[in-house]
Amino acid sequence: MVVRSMLVTIAALMPIVNPIGSAPLFLSMSADLPAAARRVLARRVAINAFLMLTSAMLIGSHILTFFGISIPIVRVGGGLLVMANGWRLINAEDPPHEPTPNPSEAWERQLGPRAFYPLTFPLTIGPGSISVAVTLGARLTNSGAMQDLLSEIGAVGIVALVVFLSYRFASRLVGSLGATGTSVFLRLSSFILLCVGVAIFWSGLEALIKDM
Repeated sequence: MVVRSMLVTIAALMPIVNPIGSAPLFLSMSADLPAAARRVLARRVAINAFLMLTSAMLIGSHILTFFGISIPIVRVGGGLLVMANGWRLINAEDPPHEPTPNPSEAWERQLGPRAFYPLTFPLTIGPGSISVAVTLGARLTNSGAMQDLLSEIGAVGIVALVVFLSYRFASRLVGSLGATGTSVFLRLSSFILLCVGVAIFWSGLEALIKDM
């Protein structure tokens, strides 16, 4: 029963979080950092993703109800954030092929805020995965069993581990493309990010229009 519950949660979250598909975008958004910084960043993003998904499952529905925020509104706001980041990356200057390693004090100061926004939210944990986590949390509240709680948290931990591994080795996914190929690939990834933002925004707007 516990294993089945974990598999259901993983199957629900993994396609939405899509860490393998987001790995090139992670690389694009951290291309100015040295490899050591990206490794630290991958770990922090995975931890943030675990905390966000767990919080959304346990208290997400209560927070949204308290502030009077619906899931479609979350999608509209999150879609705008994703679009803004995609547009910024499309128009950004190409990073150097080999980023100059900064002193550890220089990049460590920016890793904390950067790990949360935009790399954890909305890139890794966006409105879609939050809404799924809230739905799973509602099921958890109805059952009230401790083993269900542990299985849900364990499943989220597995998803976070996959996020870490995907981001940790993101550079290997595009390392064989060369400087020009990497630049083209990152531009295309940025455009895909923009399109994903439009899709999230439109799904939320469509739901709001239907509710009118």
